[in-house]
Amino acid sequence: MEKEPVVTLIDAFKVFKEEKSIDRPVMMGVLKDVFLTQIAKTYGSSDNFDVIVNVDKGTCEIYQNFEIVEEVENPNTEMTLEQVKADSGDDDYEIGDQYTKQIKLESFGRRGILNIRQNLAGRIMDIEKANVYKKYSEKVGQIFTGEIYQTWSKEVLILDEDGNELHIPKNEQIPGERFKKNDTVRAIIKSVEMRNNTTPYIILSRTSPDFLEKLFEQEVPEIAEGLITIHKVVRIPGERAKVAVESYDDRVDPVGACIGVKGGRIMGIVRELHNENIDVIPWSQNPQLLIQRALTPAKVSSIDMGAGPDDKVKVYMEPDEVRKGIGRGGCNIALAGMLVDRQIEVWRELPKGEEEDEDVALDEFSDVIDQWVIDRLKHIGCDTAKDVLSFSPEDVAKRADLEDETVEEVFSILKAEFED
Repeated sequence: MEKEPVVTLIDAFKVFKEEKSIDRPVMMGVLKDVFLTQIAKTYGSSDNFDVIVNVDKGTCEIYQNFEIVEEVENPNTEMTLEQVKADSGDDDYEIGDQYTKQIKLESFGRRGILNIRQNLAGRIMDIEKANVYKKYSEKVGQIFTGEIYQTWSKEVLILDEDGNELHIPKNEQIPGERFKKNDTVRAIIKSVEMRNNTTPYIILSRTSPDFLEKLFEQEVPEIAEGLITIHKVVRIPGERAKVAVESYDDRVDPVGACIGVKGGRIMGIVRELHNENIDVIPWSQNPQLLIQRALTPAKVSSIDMGAGPDDKVKVYMEPDEVRKGIGRGGCNIALAGMLVDRQIEVWRELPKGEEEDEDVALDEFSDVIDQWVIDRLKHIGCDTAKDVLSFSPEDVAKRADLEDETVEEVFSILKAEFED
């Protein structure tokens, strides 16, 4: 007689036990719940069933409890004395006793066992998603170091030691940097999202100000030890950044400590950020002083903070200081504004003896120059005709992000104003 095959789920249990980072109590609860679900589907209810799972052996014992009655009304929960004796061969039971019968897995049939395996796989996947989400949600704001697995035009894919996918979207990459497979990359864990119930989508960033702050914490022991505090970091990724720092120990120079001997500390950060220029400045709660420090090396003549917090800040400089204050593409003045959360305008301070009526405000040309063009010119610190003409047309086009033809027309109009 051919031996009856033993139905076992040991393969599924093995994967569950050895390859998945799931706590044992959670694992036992899930396994039991999967079997009870199949029992309820097969028998209509699982209330009178006990399930004992042995994860190590990969076996499952299922027991069905019956109440012994004179007449059976529900065959799934009741048995007569005759039925109990026929099933067990024991005649010591009485009416009202409970009889427990072991149910073999084979009774579920191949389809039932397949359902159990599929449900188990689905539950494992759900737990894995939850574990990955929890793991990386707790690490948001920390630096992650990994190896590039794949590069695409819109993002870079990194795998961690457990095979979880982490993504650096294009907009979180520093402009101009290129990655290739197997490159080691550092980035900050920016966010973890659940998209359409798929695996967690983990986003890394190299453009976040928080990434720069964490790099300073790694490179400067005084920051990690709490002797120096970073109050604010602002960046235009790939171009320039400003880091405002303060020391709680008078013996520690916060700027010098961040830069290091011969720039040793900050140069490592600059290389990491694709040669982004980094200005470290002393923090001040006085916004005027902070703006002045942020615009260094340009010399500020005076600052008008306006009447309220929503007013534009007017910074006055002598003409030969304006270019340094504004910076390439206006990034220096923009970063200074980010530091104080205000919009800053640069105004040229006329040298003593130069009459105001020798120049003409740009607003006077609103009938021949579009207002949006005038606004662009003002944004780069040009408030008068001579302000604009002090630059080359190429420089104005680049700084104000205007077409060459538009700039040529503006120059023609402004020059005509001063011609005899």
